[in-house]
Amino acid sequence: FAAAVLGNGSVLLALRRTPRKASRMHLFIRHLSLADLVVAFFQVLPQLCWEVTHRFRGPDGLCRVVKHLQVFGMFASAYVLVAMTADRYIAVCRPLKTLQRPTRRSYAMIAAAWALSLLLSTPQYFIFSLSEVERGSRVYDCWAHFVMPWGPRAYITWITGGIFVAPVLVLATCYGFICCRIWRSARGRARPGQGAGGVPRRGLLLAPCAGGVRTISRAKIRTVKMTFVIVSAYVVCWAPFFTIQMWSVWDQRFPWVDSENTATTVTALLASLNSCCNPWIYMFFSGHLLQDCLQSFPCCQKIKQTLSKEDSNSNSRRQTSFTNNRSPTHSLNTWRESAHSKLTSFIPVPT
Repeated sequence: FAAAVLGNGSVLLALRRTPRKASRMHLFIRHLSLADLVVAFFQVLPQLCWEVTHRFRGPDGLCRVVKHLQVFGMFASAYVLVAMTADRYIAVCRPLKTLQRPTRRSYAMIAAAWALSLLLSTPQYFIFSLSEVERGSRVYDCWAHFVMPWGPRAYITWITGGIFVAPVLVLATCYGFICCRIWRSARGRARPGQGAGGVPRRGLLLAPCAGGVRTISRAKIRTVKMTFVIVSAYVVCWAPFFTIQMWSVWDQRFPWVDSENTATTVTALLASLNSCCNPWIYMFFSGHLLQDCLQSFPCCQKIKQTLSKEDSNSNSRRQTSFTNNRSPTHSLNTWRESAHSKLTSFIPVPT
């Protein structure tokens, strides 16, 4: 819980303090961090309190709200990730559409993800309620009420399909098209694009096509890689949890007594780990986010200044060495190593 709050809070703070113009990826990262915070505060934290008290402590209305928010966070995290991947698909495979009000489309996709998550998690209000554990025991807990035996199966299958199976299918389809597009672009490296005067254009895998289709820039490739790592982390963290849940309702021989403290607990913790690792993925692929985050904490500013000073001194030494070893005419010639000197010296080779 603490790791998820600290990591996602740092990302949001860094995005707020960044002097750079906010991109569409920053917008999706911000909302994915918000979804992870919803998971941390309304799924992980109530579950921790529940484990401490052993029984739900609160009125019936609070029981229904908590159960609704627990599933709402799971839906939101999955669907915002789907929206982010769809945006990368449009940027890579349908680049001309990125010229048609891309920011408005991104906001619409994010709003649809949150609205759909809110709608699909609404049945929690009618499934869960504060009920007696046993008749006459006067011990209450927040429990679900199903029509046996198909009720639990329908519920778990619905949750698994809506939160995991359907999003993963959409993610896999989008990345299939993205990989195809990148592969076709990579094949064109044998025919590099030429700019004006025959100079190859940097930062592009292919030159613009005659039909007006824009090329895939290296910045887009980097964001595609980041999204792919986030998707992979989501699948790895959530797949064991939903596998155990489906096994528990569809296999009558499922060992409930032995699994309550082992497999179920471990897979639930692994699922929660997804909200903890996402912020570090953002910072790894967006180096400036880590720098902007460090600027937010006074204790880290000295470290950042020291690192910046060392980097500046290193660049200065490299520049001085480069300048001293240039030819008298200050032209950039081809250099070779002299065999008559013990030290490395550079002698211009006539061209």
